Amino acid sequence: QVQLVESGGGLVQAGGSLRLSCAASGGTFSSYAMGWFRQAPGKEREFIGAIIWSAGGTLYADSVKGRFTISRDNAKNTAYLQMNSLKPEDTAVYYCAATTDILLPRSPLRYAYWGQGTQVTVSS
Repeated sequence: QVQLVESGGGLVQAGGSLRLSCAASGGTFSSYAMGWFRQAPGKEREFIGAIIWSAGGTLYADSVKGRFTISRDNAKNTAYLQMNSLKPEDTAVYYCAATTDILLPRSPLRYAYWGQGTQVTVSS
């Protein structure tokens, strides 16, 4: 059973940085893509970006392009979301998710496995 555990959330001032981690277990992740999403109160879950686990190719939403970077460490079975130049509107619960669709889908419906989420709060 695939399990994903996020960590690294917290409170940061605008302009600051945070790095989220997503530790994966229970699967052969070389055949997966890992996505990152966020959900603010009263809003739909939003695609941030995704990475093909084996090849490392990435895709980002326009709202975070140039500020956020997704990477992975194959040896540790961990994906990362490096967030720089954070803005108050980045405040949300952040989730990592796994899919066998390596075309990097943006829809959360295409992701079968989800972490529990980690809160990121950016103060102005």
